[in-house]
Amino acid sequence: MQIMTKTFLQVQKQIEQLQKEAEQLRRKEADGVLSRIKEAIAVYGFTAADLGLGKASGNVALAKRGNGKKGRKSTKPATAAGVPKFKDEQGNVWSGRGPRPTWFKAALEAGKSADDLRAK
Repeated sequence: MQIMTKTFLQVQKQIEQLQKEAEQLRRKEADGVLSRIKEAIAVYGFTAADLGLGKASGNVALAKRGNGKKGRKSTKPATAAGVPKFKDEQGNVWSGRGPRPTWFKAALEAGKSADDLRAK
């Protein structure tokens, strides 16, 4: 059995090739993740504030988008799902739908009431 030794330059070239391959895979995976994120934003009407990207005044994107069903009118106000019912001093918000977020539970455990956290 003959053992082939690699030179430093051969290993560097192999590293370069693997880095290119890794970058291609990362881009492909990132594209899929981004598509799923965009779909979730469209389906659930998340705002920039919901995603922690800054404050958005109301849920303008959801109001413009409607309910996603062509030819049908929604019986609910378009902004109902995105309007925060609860918020804290750190800017965390929750619509009151779905599981209670960690910050909400922590505030209740710290002695706050749901009424204390109600958005005004």
